[in-house]
Amino acid sequence: MSKFFDELMESVQQMDEIVRGERLPSREFHVDALQVKEIRKATGLTQAKFAALIDVQLGTLRNWEQGRREPTGPAKALLKAIHNDPVHVLNALAG
Repeated sequence: MSKFFDELMESVQQMDEIVRGERLPSREFHVDALQVKEIRKATGLTQAKFAALIDVQLGTLRNWEQGRREPTGPAKALLKAIHNDPVHVLNALAG
């Protein structure tokens, strides 16, 4: 558990350095319309069920998938987490 905490704190420190412009991001995660749709489809969920699971309005999810809007902040982070580890994230959200 302590190793996990240490890695988490190191990530937070790196994030702060990136935000302050002292470090370049090693990779950026852009969520475009196609990616949102692919992330949802990989879960096997309908738009309505996926929107309910991540606690956004169905219209918001549709806007993301059709490229009218782009997820930001916590929604973008949640989509990234689902993309990287769908099984554990979806289990955590459903629980």
